[in-house]
Amino acid sequence: MALLNVSGLTKYYGGALIFGDVSFMVARGEKVALVGPNGAGKSTLLKIIAGLETPTAGGVHIARGRRVAYLAQEARFTGARTLIDEMHATLAHLAAMQAEIAALEHALADTAAPEWEARMERYGELTQRFEHAGGYEIERRIDMTLQGLGFTEAQYGQPLAQFSGGQKTRAALAAALLSDPDLLLLDEPTNHLDLAALEWLERFLKTWDGTLIVISHDRYFLDKVTARTLDLGFGRLEDYPAPYHRYLELKAERLELQMKQFQAQQAFIAKTEEFIRRFKAGQRSKEARGRELRLERLKQGFAHADGTVEKLIGRPQQQRKLRLDLAGPQRSGEVVLRLEGLVVGFAANGHRPPSTDTTTQPAAPRAPNTALIRCPDLEIRRGQRVALIGPNGSGKTTLLRTIVGELPPLHGAVRLGHNVTLTYYAQAHEGLRMDATVLDEIWRAAPHLKETEARTFLGRFLFSGDDVHKRVGDLSGGERSRVALAQLTLLSGNLLVLDEPTNHLDIDAREALEGVLNDYQGTLLFVSHDRYFIDAVADTIWEVRDGAIVPFNGTYSELAAAKERADAGDGERKVESVGRKPDSAEAQRAAPVAPPDRPQASREERKRQRRLERLEEEIAMLEQELRQIEAEMTAAGVAGDGRRVAALSEQYAEVQQMVQTRYDEWAALA
Repeated sequence: MALLNVSGLTKYYGGALIFGDVSFMVARGEKVALVGPNGAGKSTLLKIIAGLETPTAGGVHIARGRRVAYLAQEARFTGARTLIDEMHATLAHLAAMQAEIAALEHALADTAAPEWEARMERYGELTQRFEHAGGYEIERRIDMTLQGLGFTEAQYGQPLAQFSGGQKTRAALAAALLSDPDLLLLDEPTNHLDLAALEWLERFLKTWDGTLIVISHDRYFLDKVTARTLDLGFGRLEDYPAPYHRYLELKAERLELQMKQFQAQQAFIAKTEEFIRRFKAGQRSKEARGRELRLERLKQGFAHADGTVEKLIGRPQQQRKLRLDLAGPQRSGEVVLRLEGLVVGFAANGHRPPSTDTTTQPAAPRAPNTALIRCPDLEIRRGQRVALIGPNGSGKTTLLRTIVGELPPLHGAVRLGHNVTLTYYAQAHEGLRMDATVLDEIWRAAPHLKETEARTFLGRFLFSGDDVHKRVGDLSGGERSRVALAQLTLLSGNLLVLDEPTNHLDIDAREALEGVLNDYQGTLLFVSHDRYFIDAVADTIWEVRDGAIVPFNGTYSELAAAKERADAGDGERKVESVGRKPDSAEAQRAAPVAPPDRPQASREERKRQRRLERLEEEIAMLEQELRQIEAEMTAAGVAGDGRRVAALSEQYAEVQQMVQTRYDEWAALA
């Protein structure tokens, strides 16, 4: 049964079409990703579904009695409520339900009342709903949600008005999750979350039984949480019954098929026009006129008797891609960067740490310095790609600013290797001049470029026409990121230090950045919360843990797997560097001991094994059915058959639920 039905939605802003004739259905319990380039109208579509904006045409139907919660990109709170007050206000519906339950308990004492049976039925319904919504453990749910999203108990009593923008967004996300809606609409919920909070949110949403539509540029998050992808672009919506990574494959296949159909039709048109030109005035003029008539019908859209429509196929549209190319860097020495006993943070009186010069007169007593990270002696070697990860506020940006020389160390030293040229990308784009134009900022990095060359160069970063004369301060966050990246590509550093380079970039731009960094011949040190990006680029992880850096020689996925093994019972062993091959003696010591022969399996064991085998066969059959539905949906999407796509989407969700049920049973048995 569909919980949400979107039918023929069209939205104009002034005379500009944002999207047109958008239709889809979402079944109860589905987890859906809404993707597309910046400016495609994703947030607008979510606001229309939430009832916050009105469509130009079309409608939205949500099943009666279902609650909807919406999280905007930028959270706004009014009044003087504290964080904990806001969470309790979110659960006001549970308080009202609890009051009604108490009143019914009192009324049910009169068993002779004529309304007793109706009251009893209402009481049973309410207590079931109250229990399902977690009404008996409100305080625990609030604690779990707030702490999962990175809040401390000390912050519970703080007024929301005093919170930063990121903290307000996390508070709004907590309120949305606690409200226990039937339909949850999230617009970029992963913004302002560190890795620990991201992983907590993923676990919560995967086990939550409600319905979700989410906009996010975090591809790792989408793959973990969603099983269906809606792609909004060029004013239309395409439906893919798959998580993000599979959606990319299906989209490429669909685009290839559309291009082949377009090319085949263009070849047919050219051949027909040539035939008409050659034979219109000759002996085959009647045949030529017939072909000309057919061509006219094709251009106007011709309906056949069987209901099919033959019409012109437009060239498949593709988004303009960000095109990056880093200059080949000069070769550095083998050791690019060395940290020696480094302690970073903020000195008590300004940025400069206390002087060790004993020739000056004694100064007034200083407050203690604020140390954020204490680094072991570390090296980065030529060609290494290091990702610096850790909780928000742990000092990652401070460490980068210390390495690039913007802040002095509290203790120890930063040493650059031989022939190292460092280039820095700041998270907040502090290096950009807000009063300058886009063109001026490019000339600042490359004054030798002529205007035509600079304009051509900026076109690779999606700036065209009068865009190049816009003030940097008037640009969106994504546009400023593109200007900063453009400057970065013009500089020839052989050590790139990047602080959150994927912020404000859409998925296509992130993929372009990944590609150019993977081709880059220099050395990288970067901070990012985008785990997909980290996995694609980094070969070494520096994790900030308890105020110190713990290095890990491997990818983010390998680090996560090592942590899971440790949590699963590999003892208290620390997560150590991977990739180090043990010597033969060490390998022998680490070799697993073969288990002794097991006795004949009992009747229950044989029964369990037979059930496991049956489940595996059923899962294989159901997964084959899912692949068949995917193929049919792709064909229906290409044919523009929206009703068929919607019906197949419901069928896909049902079969997918059957697969999940069998997987759960298999896991329990195995």
